[in-house]
Amino acid sequence: MDRRTLLALGAGFAGPSLKAALPATIIDTHTHFYDTARAQGVPWPPKNDPVLYRPVLPPEFVRITKPLGITGTIEVEASVWLEDNQWVLDLAAGNPVIVATVGHLEPGQPDFRRNLERFRKNPRFRGIRVGMSAERGLGAGTTPAPIVDDLKALAAAGLEMDAIGGPPLLPRLVSLLDRIPELRVVINHVPFDPPSDPAGRSAYQGALRELGKRPLVYAKVSNVPRRVGDRVPGDVGFYRPALDELWDTFGADRLIYGSNWPVSARIAPYETAFKIVREYFAVKGQQATDNYFWKNSQAAYRWSV
Repeated sequence: MDRRTLLALGAGFAGPSLKAALPATIIDTHTHFYDTARAQGVPWPPKNDPVLYRPVLPPEFVRITKPLGITGTIEVEASVWLEDNQWVLDLAAGNPVIVATVGHLEPGQPDFRRNLERFRKNPRFRGIRVGMSAERGLGAGTTPAPIVDDLKALAAAGLEMDAIGGPPLLPRLVSLLDRIPELRVVINHVPFDPPSDPAGRSAYQGALRELGKRPLVYAKVSNVPRRVGDRVPGDVGFYRPALDELWDTFGADRLIYGSNWPVSARIAPYETAFKIVREYFAVKGQQATDNYFWKNSQAAYRWSV
């Protein structure tokens, strides 16, 4: 029995509906690492969080994910402290499972370009994450020129921007990309729950369709499973309509795998989320499975080992 078949059986994924084997490379593009035991502590998570407030480091990730066939991860910033960008890069140097990091720098701040130049010298520094909120100057059509200029510099440096903010970020992102069409963007934590009001839902769906037309926009499927009342559905059928919408919008070449671990542990074990997306993409065929689990992440982040 080969490795791929063994992994599929061991994880409970084998079945007549699966048309694709797990690829030999699987990159989880959304994890957070931090060490609450450091002398300086951490700015996040809060001390009163019983699930997350503890050291979360690569050996634990490897222990949980290696049996599933995960071979690497892209760490996403979990700290607003500037020097924690370097802390993660140092962590990656000793833990090759971290193939890249998405750091935290504030576009529009006077020291942005200097800090960007500093960290981009490390090949594992592949971009920054930005909260797309009106309060931070990233409202639709209102993004200040200094922020736009800094994000143009980010794009010129060959780096990407992870965007976080839930459904309201989509119209803002369209507006921003109208001004910076060359910026590569990864939307965090889809699928979203669309707004319930008709006007909000219409704006959301229109922005989603428009972003689907932008070839440099990728969507990170890191928001499954979901809690529904007092239960967490583990069947792929529950999530299929939302995943179908993403598939129809972004296609086989711009959806990427992310777990949001360890935050996801608040909802379900790692293998539960992996099983859902594994089953969904397996029936799309081998190329779609390979793209989703690693090839699209290379296009989005331009990581290498």
